[in-house]
Amino acid sequence: MNNLFSLLDLSTEEINDILDLALDLKKNKVKVDLNGKIVANLFFEPSTRTHYSFSTAEHKLNCKVIDFSASSSSLNKGESFYDTIKTFESFGVDCLVIRDRKNKWYEKLKGKINIPIVNGGDGVLDHPTQTLLDLLTIKEEFGSFKGLKVLVVGDIAHSRVAHSNIENMRRLGMEVFISAPEYLQDKKYQYVDFDEYIPKVDVINMLRIQNERLEQHIKIETSYNTLYGLNKERVSKMKEKSIIIHPAPINRNVEMNDDTIECSKARIFKQVNNGVFVRMAVLVKLLKK
Repeated sequence: MNNLFSLLDLSTEEINDILDLALDLKKNKVKVDLNGKIVANLFFEPSTRTHYSFSTAEHKLNCKVIDFSASSSSLNKGESFYDTIKTFESFGVDCLVIRDRKNKWYEKLKGKINIPIVNGGDGVLDHPTQTLLDLLTIKEEFGSFKGLKVLVVGDIAHSRVAHSNIENMRRLGMEVFISAPEYLQDKKYQYVDFDEYIPKVDVINMLRIQNERLEQHIKIETSYNTLYGLNKERVSKMKEKSIIIHPAPINRNVEMNDDTIECSKARIFKQVNNGVFVRMAVLVKLLKK
């Protein structure tokens, strides 16, 4: 693995290798020191969990960390995305973690940047390390993926997490069902009734409504929480060993009610913790040659 642009570029064996390494790192079965390798986190879009999870992972691996600030950079003087990336390569950094609003922003960098790049999120299409941490959370819970049933719920049209999770969960042998109001659907998928499938699935993958990506004419219906929000009544209908995941940040009392976010079935803050170890594993795969 020379870069991580999309999990679709990896075999299922390679995905499981990353997850196994992340588990070993989490359990302190292996210790890795990257000996001061320099990693630059270039986030052209706001982020808390992904950005600072990568920073934490880098520090745990004894990397030197550069956290780029787009708002105070030469982008404000008209510098291009490509020239900004090329500048950091020219500094002599060892790896770049990049997020941008554009779909497949990495295509313009292929063959032109000669250090490893990790996709920290591109547009509405892909979020490989979020999918990895979701998979790790599921694997810890159930031991394997094959035959598990997952219900993905919410803003499918604008969520890179949804697109990444749906495709890769299916590749790994999970049966994925999708539920969303019509105005938040991606028409390439088929949809099921939310309440009908709650008792049938092992994992409910709630999604954040991407307010910043919605077109101005789209208004979230006041009935969204009533029709698609996860409340105590719906949680009570879940299977005994089923779990809830959400990529966060959460629009409280919209996608999930306050009393469900830290209920016994929720794994949201465990996901955040797992994100550190997944990102450590990715960096080790790229930098420990």
